[in-house]
Amino acid sequence: MNIGITCYPTYGGSGVVATELGKSLAERGYHVHFITYALPMRLTGAGHEDAGYLDNIFYHEVEMSTYPLFEFPLYSMALTSAMVEVARFEKLDLIHAHYAIPHATAAVLAKQILKNDIKIVTTLHGTDITLVGLEPSFEPLMKFSIESSDAVTAVSRFLRDETVNNYDVEKEIEVIPNFVDTETFRPIDSRNRRRLLAPNGEKLLVHTSNFREVKRVKDAIRALKVMLDHGVKAKLLLIGDGPDRGECQALARELGIWQQTRFLGKQTELASLLSSSDVFVIPSGNESFGLSALEAMACGVPVVSSDVGGLPELNIDGETGFVVPVGDVDALADRMMNLLGDRQLHARMAKAAYRRATEEFTKERIVPMYEAIYERVLNNEPAVTKEDDRSSMVEAT
Repeated sequence: MNIGITCYPTYGGSGVVATELGKSLAERGYHVHFITYALPMRLTGAGHEDAGYLDNIFYHEVEMSTYPLFEFPLYSMALTSAMVEVARFEKLDLIHAHYAIPHATAAVLAKQILKNDIKIVTTLHGTDITLVGLEPSFEPLMKFSIESSDAVTAVSRFLRDETVNNYDVEKEIEVIPNFVDTETFRPIDSRNRRRLLAPNGEKLLVHTSNFREVKRVKDAIRALKVMLDHGVKAKLLLIGDGPDRGECQALARELGIWQQTRFLGKQTELASLLSSSDVFVIPSGNESFGLSALEAMACGVPVVSSDVGGLPELNIDGETGFVVPVGDVDALADRMMNLLGDRQLHARMAKAAYRRATEEFTKERIVPMYEAIYERVLNNEPAVTKEDDRSSMVEAT
């Protein structure tokens, strides 16, 4: 089977999942063609070296041209053209678009240009539904892109329900949660790294994101201030980069806790950093799944998260960590202090987080769900109904 994958090749969860899915499919013998404007991040470094030994992973760059006539780049059009070219010359059987706008939209247009029976599978990750698609001007395009796809998946029940309610779509949407590579994300002996990060025996909190406003990274910084004021010796590791990073750094300086915050930027060796930490904090204002939390759980780190979106489906309150109301900084700090102050509680939740990640959300369990959808659409078989949905997230919660 020849599969085209289109995604955002950036630090966000959708690009990570799309890339890891493509690598896993290639390991299973499929020919995988990434079609995007830059090499996906998880194909670089060690991951790219691994992929380089597989002659069935290919990268096709979407080349952008600039013309004085056009004020804005025509990425969607360039992406459509690239899809048409790759589909024709590589004889693609299907295109898996991660995000409805613009990726599924471009795939639908490419299919019309090709005038053949290439299949389109669309995976909804969140921002396209909860932010972009709710713009009134995009709503008809969102609905059209979803209903024109041969199969549609969502990474959580929350996202599936939001899509159905917001766009009144008739297309069946199947829940396939994100997954984690447990060979990469696993508990690692990080005592040496921990001594460097916390030379005075501080507890380590960690947060990973693309530093957008919706991630509410400032809440994590404010929660650290509350904890320090209560006498807790702790540091906050902030991994990633994005538009809010500058404001977050300014806030840490303003609160006088600059020495207790470490802005580490984008990192490729995440498992070691996660394993050296005591608590993963994710205070997002909206989160359709929470892949970064899942990666932390796979490293044996309990999670304190907000109660929005798909996070409560992943992070079970009182079992794998705690869930608090979004924006409640005091509750965020309180739950983290509970974890750090009770060794038995921390050990129990760390074990439960690891068990949940490595039993329910592995690639060995999730990737076959995508394979089943590919086979179904290629054979023109009907979709699985909501009542028959057997995704791991539905079963586990």
